[in-house]
Amino acid sequence: MKLIFAGTPEFAARALAALIAAGHDIPLVLTQPDRPAGRGMKLKPSPVKELALAHGLTVGQPETLKTAAARQAIADVAPEVMVVAAYGLILPEDVLLIPRLGCINIHASLLPRWRGAAPIQRAIEAGDDETGITLMRMDKGLDTGALLSRHPLPIASDDTAASLHDKLAQLGAAAIVDLLPRLTATRAVAQDERLACYAAKIGKDEARIDWSLPAEVLDRRIRAFNPFPGAVTQSLGGPLKIWLARPIAGLGQPGEVLSAAPLRVACGEGALELLVVQKAGAKRLPAAAYVAGTGIVPGQRMG
Repeated sequence: MKLIFAGTPEFAARALAALIAAGHDIPLVLTQPDRPAGRGMKLKPSPVKELALAHGLTVGQPETLKTAAARQAIADVAPEVMVVAAYGLILPEDVLLIPRLGCINIHASLLPRWRGAAPIQRAIEAGDDETGITLMRMDKGLDTGALLSRHPLPIASDDTAASLHDKLAQLGAAAIVDLLPRLTATRAVAQDERLACYAAKIGKDEARIDWSLPAEVLDRRIRAFNPFPGAVTQSLGGPLKIWLARPIAGLGQPGEVLSAAPLRVACGEGALELLVVQKAGAKRLPAAAYVAGTGIVPGQRMG
């Protein structure tokens, strides 16, 4: 097929790589403008841009698709389909109408559950047993379009947002390659609005650990916020990010260190055994190495 691909992060790059490998004609790739990144804040291209240029594809980076010039650039390609994955820009209704067979979004949840910006993180945080990939025919709403296919994936008890992202990226890439050859024969099904819920963007203010919550809840949040923004608490010497922990039985005041080896902290219900942590300005460490460097002892408090 003759495609336009629109996407920005690594999740989208996996899909683009699969479409290239499948032999589709991709005369235009759209991605977000280069953004400052790293300590030097130098402009960095998106993973999608890097991949597209490596394959000799034409890349467009408009700030918005609402201008006449941006719409004309898409219309000039005369695509059969536009494939969209984590692009980050709103597609105006007149752009949605340009591809002959419409615009297809690769969404990282089982729609209509977890529409919106952070479906992977919210599924883990909520304790869902499964998530998946949905291929959806886009309309002017936020992830409200008719469903073309759904691909379930179990959420493992140790999945982080990072590990689940990688699984879903691979699943999404395979799903779009499988759908396109049979797109015209695939019936789109309207979403059940009664089942809809929204995955709000993750804010840094959510990352602070409230030790009065149950250990099971905190475990899910720690995994959901890994790698961004990282769950954080106050410990000896300043803030401490917790990257990996596991819920266990335990009894004490919320935030109380129950033992140092292993490092166990009481919660509102149960306790957390901290496994991988990181002090401000330092590298990630096994909790045992952190304890050895700080001298933390039972009875001290976090938070």
